[in-house]
Amino acid sequence: MSSKRILTDRGSAVPALAEAFREHGFEGASLTVLSRATGLGKGSLYNFFPGGKEEMMEAVLTNIDAWFEASIFSPLEQASAPASAVTAMIDDVTAYFRSGSRVCLVGCIGLNASGAAFAERIRRYFARWIAALADCLRAAGVADTTAVQLAEDAVSGLQGAIVLARALGDDGAFVRIAQRQQSILIGAMSAPRNSPTPSQ
Repeated sequence: MSSKRILTDRGSAVPALAEAFREHGFEGASLTVLSRATGLGKGSLYNFFPGGKEEMMEAVLTNIDAWFEASIFSPLEQASAPASAVTAMIDDVTAYFRSGSRVCLVGCIGLNASGAAFAERIRRYFARWIAALADCLRAAGVADTTAVQLAEDAVSGLQGAIVLARALGDDGAFVRIAQRQQSILIGAMSAPRNSPTPSQ
């Protein structure tokens, strides 16, 4: 059965743990909830994650970090075609968050009292995304201060769109907001160099 395969592979439990933490929060995800989500008994969970829930969350955050590093941060920082990199970022983030049907796990932790234990990880996640996007904008000729402001607006807009889409039960809300953010960023890249970027 598939549970046998899961029992031999710590890594395969991580996506299920992530979904459980998204759904219930760190505090609300009891060992019973995590066991049910992964198909692993409590003893097996502790065998794979001796540090308990904290180690499980660390594994989930490491998995998220790896995906964003490969799919979002590095492509933005190394972009030879900045506009294409921004378009790819929007497409990939949309797919990753299932068009807004998931609440961002990192954002949820950040809004939680329990997030204090992971505060530095959360800070690095958001700071790296903003910095990578600002680098991409600068590579397209956007002024430094404007690039940082646009990057902050885009990241906060996308994160807020995830929460809004979930609250409204409307996946399309995330897509619409993400597309507007994309238009703003591409517009800033194509604006004449001696003209200020229009404010939102």
